[in-house]
Amino acid sequence: MNGVRHFLLALQFFTRVPVTGPLAAWVGFSPAMLRASAAHFPGVGWLVGAVGAGVFYLASAGLAGLAGALVAAALSTIATVLMTGAFHEDGLADVADGLGGSADRTRALEIMKDSRIGAFGAIALVLALGLKAVLLAALAEEGALRVVVALVCAHVLSRLAPLFLIRWLPYVGDENAASKSKPLADAIDNGAMRVGVAWSLPAMAWLVMTFGIARGLAPVLLGAMAALFMARLLHRRLRGFTGDGLGATQQVCELAIYLALAWHT
Repeated sequence: MNGVRHFLLALQFFTRVPVTGPLAAWVGFSPAMLRASAAHFPGVGWLVGAVGAGVFYLASAGLAGLAGALVAAALSTIATVLMTGAFHEDGLADVADGLGGSADRTRALEIMKDSRIGAFGAIALVLALGLKAVLLAALAEEGALRVVVALVCAHVLSRLAPLFLIRWLPYVGDENAASKSKPLADAIDNGAMRVGVAWSLPAMAWLVMTFGIARGLAPVLLGAMAALFMARLLHRRLRGFTGDGLGATQQVCELAIYLALAWHT
């Protein structure tokens, strides 16, 4: 029963899905519970990915050609952004602003805390959102159902990567300021990692069944490489992770998965 509570808390924290009233009272809240709920981050990806995939499939049914696929991909992306409240896109923009705005660690962290978006953040968002649409449209040449699989699995697997960052890196956010990741500052334990992996294994299997062994495992490998790149970047530049860094990692890994799947089209 605690697992259900932790999943619902993750859904409440990482998306705009309302968990209110008696249900919220039953779920409860504490920093320890929120830390435990991080294990269900990939589980949230199943729901977010399903919404994005459903929008893409319905939109593509009435839109023809490459232009139609691009529109369907854009609508799908809008749906997932609305569902998460641009939670991860905001992290990507802040990291781009911070790391692009200063080579000094302290100054970079200060920039990342600024709610205003700068040139680096705006450029990163435009490029990331545009690349998502183009890659999904390219994959759509093989059929909408393959895009459905790609969307769901990418949202699941890209949400596994931040768990490893929490596990490997120290938290470097401001402990005295409000932070969306402060309750996750302590490293998650082995049990939580096993839960995250358990949520992710069916997505890996679905990729292999849909695209074949070599092509189905390619996005897993490229996504892992992207996660390692982000871990090394955050360690080298910031000496640890922030909430924005976790969001940026999810976005980079999601893009890597789409790229690996579209590469062979």
